[in-house]
Amino acid sequence: MTVYFIGAGPGDPELITVKGQRLIRQCPVIIYAGSLVPAAVLEGHQASTVINSAELHLEQIIAAMRTAHEHGQDVARVHSGDPSLYGAIGEQIRHLKALGIDYQIIPGVTATAASAALLGCELTLPQVAQTVILTRYGDSSPMPPGEQLADLARHGSTLAIHLGVKHLPRIVEALLPHYGTECPVAVVHRATWPDQDWVRGTLGNIVERSAAKHFRRTALILVGHVLGDAPFAESALYRAGHAHLYRPGD
Repeated sequence: MTVYFIGAGPGDPELITVKGQRLIRQCPVIIYAGSLVPAAVLEGHQASTVINSAELHLEQIIAAMRTAHEHGQDVARVHSGDPSLYGAIGEQIRHLKALGIDYQIIPGVTATAASAALLGCELTLPQVAQTVILTRYGDSSPMPPGEQLADLARHGSTLAIHLGVKHLPRIVEALLPHYGTECPVAVVHRATWPDQDWVRGTLGNIVERSAAKHFRRTALILVGHVLGDAPFAESALYRAGHAHLYRPGD
C-alpha cells in the first residue's frame, strides 16, 4: 500500500501530469484538498472512498490513511499545485514514517509557472534575473530568520510571493527600497481557473490597481524587472557560432 501525494496543478484539470491522472483513476481511496482542487481533476476515478480533506484536521486525515493501509488500499492524496511547495505534506509524511506506511510524491505544475504562462513572460532573463525566489508573506506563521521580504529583496531576483495579497501595502513597503517604484509587478488571481484574473502595474501603483480588482485570496504576487521591457542579452545556447555537444562548431 502506498500514499501518493499528487500535485493537481494550479486549477486547469488538463495541467495535471499523466502519471498523477493515472493514479487518481486507479487508487481505491482519494483524499483531496477540496477547497483548492477542482472536482474536474477527479473525473474518471473508480475510487470507493472519496474524502474532502478541507473538512478534516490532520489527525483525521492520517486516520483515513491508516484505515486504507489496514485494508491494503493505495491512496491518492491530491494537493493543489505542486505538493512540495506549501502543500503541508511534511507533517503528513512524518506521521506516515512513524506508522511505516510507504509514500511517493508526484510533482505538479506550480502556480508560479501557471502565472508566468498567463502573463506570457520568462522569469529568468539573461543579465536581468537568473534567480526566482518562491516565498510567502509571514503573517500568522512568522518567517524563519533571514527570510523576511526585505532580506530576500536585497538579491534583486524575481519574486513569487504566496499568501500575501491581503497584505499588499506592507509587501510593497518592504520591497520599494530594493526594487524602486518603477519595478513591474503582477497580481494573478486563481491562474488557469475559469474565473482567473490578473492586474499588472509597478510597485508605485499596484496597491491601487489590485484594490480595484477586490482580490482577497488565492492570488500570487510576481515582482521583478523580467515582467517589464528591461533589455536583456540573448542566451549563449542558441547563439550562432556557440558550439556544444549537439551543435559542434565549424
